[in-house]
Amino acid sequence: MIDLRRLNDDADYRLGAIRKGATPDDIELLLSLESERKQALTGVEALRAEQNAVSKEIGRATPEDRPAKIEAANQLKIKLAEAETALSTAQETVTGLALQIPNPAHSSVPDGGEEDFELVREAGERTPAGPMDHAELGESLGIVDTQRAVRMSGSRFAYILGDAVRLQFALIQWTMNKLMGHDFVPAVVPVLVREDMMVDAGFFPTDRDQVYELERDGLFLVGTAEVGLAGLHRGERLDAVELPKRYVGYSSCFRREAGTYGKDTAGLFRVHQFDKVEMFIYSHPDTAWDELELLRSLEEEIFSELEIPYRVINVATGDLGNAAAKKYDIEAWIPSQQTYREVTSCSNYTDFSARRMGTRVKDDDATTVLHTLNGTACAVGRTLLTIFENHQQPDGTISVPEVLRPYCGDLDVIAPRTS
Repeated sequence: MIDLRRLNDDADYRLGAIRKGATPDDIELLLSLESERKQALTGVEALRAEQNAVSKEIGRATPEDRPAKIEAANQLKIKLAEAETALSTAQETVTGLALQIPNPAHSSVPDGGEEDFELVREAGERTPAGPMDHAELGESLGIVDTQRAVRMSGSRFAYILGDAVRLQFALIQWTMNKLMGHDFVPAVVPVLVREDMMVDAGFFPTDRDQVYELERDGLFLVGTAEVGLAGLHRGERLDAVELPKRYVGYSSCFRREAGTYGKDTAGLFRVHQFDKVEMFIYSHPDTAWDELELLRSLEEEIFSELEIPYRVINVATGDLGNAAAKKYDIEAWIPSQQTYREVTSCSNYTDFSARRMGTRVKDDDATTVLHTLNGTACAVGRTLLTIFENHQQPDGTISVPEVLRPYCGDLDVIAPRTS
């Protein structure tokens, strides 16, 4: 949630929110209503103090004066109840509007839309297009079956079969081991969460149309392990010496892909169900930007060691998302499309999500909201397809990246299934 005090006092902070789409009128309305809420709170506190004083007077009153004192107390009780109702309404209004204001963009984030990113670097030599794209290759080798999945579940689902399954679990194990070497604690998280958790994690209300809802149970399927990891220390106060706390979570993920009709319907790029390995960091505010660079470097290391050409972009304000103050995308080279496509990203949410979560850090004698960061280490389906295409051999087989071979029984080549 936006820091209302900084929004009022810090012109650069306010400008960062405007750069991400908040209007000056929305901000002024929010600040005006927040001022009214504070006045209402002051009024409630004054009435409560008066009520306490009247209660003491009743105890000290003479028998003749007590009825009048009791009547005054009853009238004050009615007045206080009305004031508390008005305060509650004011709080709900302010909270509802505050949830619409995005986390201000960092000054290093470029302005503009999806195509206005800043190119940070390109790495690796672009692989020429092979005989088949990843969808055709997967079907020809018998390791991906979308047709049968469509019959069972509809579009944007797939069976992963045979050696591709070995490759998938090799990817997960290799990635987990790599991150544990950087002090990330492994976690398997719940994939069904309550609505307030989706709000506090920063996904609602803006991304609600992308989320599957189990209305009968009041639960939602997550699109990333980030949600569960963000809630791990919800409402807690951590000591500064404990930070950074780094977690790597594994989960199945679910996304409706609303608004993407007709886009990437073949293969594994844009599916409704997928697995991910997700990084999450609780950081002291003083070191959060260093932690973002760590996440970026780890994502680059993963794709470099998988021998997949990629580029890093600094995402522009219009494509940044509600919660992120800055985001890097790692885009892998897709030979069949002769272009780069997003496969992972990492973001600094600053105090935006932690403020909703009530997660704080105690440093010496002061307590403040800490910062949270997240980054996808391995979106399994998308990483598989980049391996398929970039490691495709002229004979229609797939060369398994060398770093993964010890994790899948020394399998070095995925060839057509014989049965």
